Order: sequence, then C-alpha cells, then structure tokens
Amino acid sequence: MEPVTEPEIRAAFVNRTKGEAKRLHVPRDLADRPWADLDFLGWRDPQAPDRAHLVAELDGRLAGIALRCPAPHSGQARRSMCSICLTTHTGGVSLMVAPKAGKAGQQGNSVGIYLCDDLACSLYVRGLRSAGPGARLQESLTLEEKIARTAGNVAGLFAMVMAG
Repeated sequence: MEPVTEPEIRAAFVNRTKGEAKRLHVPRDLADRPWADLDFLGWRDPQAPDRAHLVAELDGRLAGIALRCPAPHSGQARRSMCSICLTTHTGGVSLMVAPKAGKAGQQGNSVGIYLCDDLACSLYVRGLRSAGPGARLQESLTLEEKIARTAGNVAGLFAMVMAG
C-alpha cells in the first residue's frame, strides 16, 4: 500500500457521513507505518475501543469503512480464524460489523466479518507478526499468492459494504 495522508483517509469513507469522517480519530503515527508491508490500513479508535476502521486502495482509488466491534479480547478466549488473513488466534479475533454504504446503511443494514482484533492481517500473512504457535496454517501457496488472497478478501469485504 502507498502511504496515505489524514485528509485522504477522511475523504475515503464510504459508510460514514462527511461530518463523521471529519470527527474520527486517525492514527497519529502514519509516517511510521510499514506501508510497503500493508495491504490495508487498519486501526482501532483509542477514544472508542468499540470502533475500528479500514482503508484500502481498490481499483486505484482509496476507500474506507467504519466497523463496530467488541472491546479487544473480551469474552471467552477460544480459538478463532480471521476471515481476511486466515490467521487463528486464541481470543484475538472478533466479529466486526460495518454498516452498508448509502441508503442500505441508513436503513440499518450491515455486513459482519471475523477480523484480527489488532487489524494487523498484512503483518501476519508476511510473518512479520506472530499470533503464537499454530496460528498460521501450513499451505503450499507462495507468499505472493497469500498476499493476493488477503487483498482479494479485503476487496470482497469492501464490495459487500458498498453493495446497495
């Protein structure tokens, strides 16, 4: 992913109003992010732990979605798999829900997906972060194929959110 700026992030959201996007908390460490290793930018709102955000480049354009989620590591610690990167965690995956874009979202329609609590899917796929022993399944895919699958899963999530 190419580095993005705060104004670009705020303008990218498809399931938030312009006012909501203007008020959301954007990470202050954008310059320090490992952009070359990211398939998307994901973060939890430090002011509201039940909110998360994803921003990705799709078809040459930046798009962002807002998600609602439980506080990190809440509930029982059972092994679950992230739907984006296919990493398994004990207590580190949560069901996150994104309101759909447009009228569908205004009517209360949403999309749910299981995601890594820390939204570091790109780093797990590349082996730059570990979720512990047995967290990554043995696969015959190359790293490039795993990255392409992760990017495809992200694009699929955005497509579901943007579908009316």
